[in-house]
Amino acid sequence: MKLRTLVFLNAFAVGISIGLVNYYFQQNWFYFAIALGISTAVSYLVFYFLIEKYVYSKIKIIYKMIHSLKLGKDLKDALGEYVSPDPINDVEQEVKEWARDKKSEIDNLKKQEKFRREFLSNISHEFKTPLFAIEGYVDALMDGGMDDPEQAQSFLKKVARNVERLSFLIKDLNEISKLESGEIPINYQKFELTALIKEVIEALELKAKKYKISITFKGKYQQSTWVEADREKIRQVLVNLIDNSFKYGKENGFTSITIFELHDQYLIEITDNGIGIEEKYLPRLFERFYRTDTSRSRQIGGSGLGLAIVKHIVEAHNQTINVRSTEGLGSTFGFTIQKYRDTRINIPLLNLIEVTKS
Repeated sequence: MKLRTLVFLNAFAVGISIGLVNYYFQQNWFYFAIALGISTAVSYLVFYFLIEKYVYSKIKIIYKMIHSLKLGKDLKDALGEYVSPDPINDVEQEVKEWARDKKSEIDNLKKQEKFRREFLSNISHEFKTPLFAIEGYVDALMDGGMDDPEQAQSFLKKVARNVERLSFLIKDLNEISKLESGEIPINYQKFELTALIKEVIEALELKAKKYKISITFKGKYQQSTWVEADREKIRQVLVNLIDNSFKYGKENGFTSITIFELHDQYLIEITDNGIGIEEKYLPRLFERFYRTDTSRSRQIGGSGLGLAIVKHIVEAHNQTINVRSTEGLGSTFGFTIQKYRDTRINIPLLNLIEVTKS
């Protein structure tokens, strides 16, 4: 309701009241009309002045503040000062929307704070474990362990393993921070996806034998699978996912890689018949340092950042990654990659000339 309508209704109610009182004593409709008109007009002027000065102006200021906060500084400067034609009604709606936005923002901040606490706790634990181990072995060597060459050699090997673990952790942390900040560019190039997968399988054959797992590549297509992406980063995605299937696979199990052709993408799936993952853990699986089985994860090793790095690389390509899993049966990780799009115009005559020249 607009201010003038509101003031008039209040003034008219006062005018009716005074007019009725006047009619009660005078018993004359003429004087009733005069009393009604004068009291309504005077009440209207008085109410309008008082409400405008002490109420309405304050509501407009509150509305402007909320509206400006919602818009933000840049958008506010672009649009200029906005004055609602009916701030009394609009301010209620603005306050409700603003309250919803703030509640959502607070909820997100709480989630981020929880994530930050978990991240700091996890990273301190990840660093603390190898550092304490190194410190223990070094102290043992300094306290006489060097007198026994065989024992000293064993301790030094364990120190080397923990130093290597720290090195991997620092390297992965540095890489994921650069991926998040966009410091590592995506170097798009045309390459053959099937050939890359075969290269990765050959490179991981020895590791597969160590875990007693067989790798199969289910290539269904006779034609080439040309894609447009960063070849080395996609190689890293494949290595991390296949390596992950080894670590959480079963002895004498398998890892299979399959390519599915979509409209303008390829879907690559890496499937294993390992221990699987409970459904409740799946939404957090790509978080940094998140482990579903802490004890087994620490025995296996790794930085705990592999899947987080995979997710960042895939999303940096504007593609998607997903996981489905059944506990005790195995897991399937799938990600999409953009097909190579030949932007040349397909004109037979030009193609014929090109072939003739070559």
